[in-house]
Amino acid sequence: MDAVAAAIDGGVDVVQLREKTMEDGVFLELADDMRLLCAAKDVLFIVNDRVEAARLVGADGVHLGQDDVSVADARRALGPDALIGVSTHDATELACALADGADYVGVGSVFATSTKGRDVLVSGAAALAPLAAKAEASGVPAFAIGGITATNVGEVVAAGFRRVAVCAGVLASDEPRRASAALRDSLPSAHI
Repeated sequence: MDAVAAAIDGGVDVVQLREKTMEDGVFLELADDMRLLCAAKDVLFIVNDRVEAARLVGADGVHLGQDDVSVADARRALGPDALIGVSTHDATELACALADGADYVGVGSVFATSTKGRDVLVSGAAALAPLAAKAEASGVPAFAIGGITATNVGEVVAAGFRRVAVCAGVLASDEPRRASAALRDSLPSAHI
């Protein structure tokens, strides 16, 4: 929790709780604590995958993977004002997410990442930038996802991305506030 607070102080404006294996009761307690922290700091709070948990704690929205419930089902559960994001990896997935009414998309994996717990297809920023541009042209914010750090964010921005989603690049840092500030300073001014 301290690392998340420090990251927010460094400029993070959306926090996503992503805990794939945590027991439901413990997850709900953590999600509620994070929601309160985010609300106090005027930061959006998104729950990864767990639509019912997002609903129960009053999260601002949910982020869905390709194997999760549909955008329509999530919207039905969370209401019309919830933010619903979808991870996409290619043009077909992006087209589906846009057609389904996603409020934002993640596009990746840009670089190798250790947070997935499995091998992921790494496409690189230049190859994925056209997907982000298509989403943005449709009025849907696109976030580069996968292995982004302060060291490689310049390549992501140079390819055309305006937004990034980062996990280990901030939370694995000895100084999450500094890491998030460095990332924030590297990005053009863009918000969800």
